[in-house]
Amino acid sequence: MKLNHGIHLAYCTNVHRGETWAETLAALERHTLPVRRRVAPGRAYAIGLRLGHRAAEELAQPEALAAFRTWLDRHDCYVFTINGFPYGSFHGTRVKEQVYAPDWATAERLTYTKRLFDLLVQLLPAGAAGSVSTVPASFKAFVAADPGRRPAIFANLTACARYIATLSEKTGRDLHLGLEPEPLCLIETSGETVDFFNDWRASDPAVESLLRFVGVNYDCCHLAVEFESPAVALDRMADAGLRLSKLHLSSALRVRPDAEGRRALAAFVEPTYLHQVVVARRGGVHRRFVDLPEALADSEPSQSGDEWRIHFHVPLHAAPGAPFGDTRDHLLGALDWLAARRGACEHLEMETYTWEVLPPAMRLKIEDQLVREYAWTLDACAQRGLADVGVAAQCAREAGA
Repeated sequence: MKLNHGIHLAYCTNVHRGETWAETLAALERHTLPVRRRVAPGRAYAIGLRLGHRAAEELAQPEALAAFRTWLDRHDCYVFTINGFPYGSFHGTRVKEQVYAPDWATAERLTYTKRLFDLLVQLLPAGAAGSVSTVPASFKAFVAADPGRRPAIFANLTACARYIATLSEKTGRDLHLGLEPEPLCLIETSGETVDFFNDWRASDPAVESLLRFVGVNYDCCHLAVEFESPAVALDRMADAGLRLSKLHLSSALRVRPDAEGRRALAAFVEPTYLHQVVVARRGGVHRRFVDLPEALADSEPSQSGDEWRIHFHVPLHAAPGAPFGDTRDHLLGALDWLAARRGACEHLEMETYTWEVLPPAMRLKIEDQLVREYAWTLDACAQRGLADVGVAAQCAREAGA
């Protein structure tokens, strides 16, 4: 939905199963439309569309695309952003580190992302900019095993940026790609993100003129796991001339790693997604673990004051309950930053894709959970002048119904 100051807000449909286009559309019918009727009655409704490689190929067929455009018009919905991070299967199977493959060293990632932009320009409503979010270049372990991937990453990103620039000029649309920093990836901290973009600039003088088309998708969960300050991180990227393509509104799990905390974390061990763990000690990052089971199996004794932050997206609308905390303070800090720098980012997307793997006690009916996430987010935005107070109040009433 459209908020104040040109901002668009959606939830990311990667929370729903759907690898084919038929499955994706069925999820929109089954889940997204009921949410739409509850949170945006009588108003145009934005969809943050997740399209994997197979679904994108199928939607690119002229008849399928024409039918979807008719569907959007019929339901007064629109697409302003596409999640182009997971290339393949994302639910019901082991994803883990394969979510980063194929990475930006490959032709497959480049071809897929170009296709997403081709689709996006045909789905955007009049006057709206379009964004696509993507993997953080690569997974650190992939590049460590094959250092030659790095120049290939830069070359493919340059080719993609040129493609977006040409498409933008041809269509008159503001189009941009957002690399999404994530723990244990090639770019994970704000400092590494700036360094990566500076190295990319150094690889080709033409890159500087292309940076309006490729920027950063700032995921609040990911940067909170790294114990970063949102104001410092966002200022660092902005000062380096990086575009804030999209802001992912998300929250991470945090806990003291004492006996109680470790026992409780067992409920979050699951076989689908990678749940990186970052350990803080004495005010700084002490260690990183690739996945939660590795952290729990580590024999190093914890010290008083240690804190673990876990890359496990938890719902925005409620605290996870003792002994856990969450990182909604980071998200609110990011919204504070945006409120003070209106126009710095127009695309907001709630992303709690982990619904299927949350402990049962944390799960509501998926439509109810999404409505409550809207209510929480709209209230936070309204408090900062980013959303209309009346719209937030109406959604809060619906969430409490």
